[in-house]
Amino acid sequence: MPSRITGFRQDEEGHWVVLLSCGHSQHVRHQPPFSERPWVLDAEQRAAKVGAVFDCGWCRQQK
Repeated sequence: MPSRITGFRQDEEGHWVVLLSCGHSQHVRHQPPFSERPWVLDAEQRAAKVGAVFDCGWCRQQK
C-alpha cells in the first residue's frame, strides 16, 4: 500500500519534514541541483500535496 502525505512539520533547524500515512517521516528539502522541490517553500503548495502518494524510503527498505 503506498504511503500518502498527511502533513508537514519543521525540524529544529527549520527544514521541512513530510509526515506519511505509514507512520514514517522524511525530510523534503529544496536544495538545487541535488533536489528540486520548490513547492516545499510555499505554504499553499505544501497544503496541495496533502493526500498525494509519496514513496517512503523507509518502507521500501523493509521489503
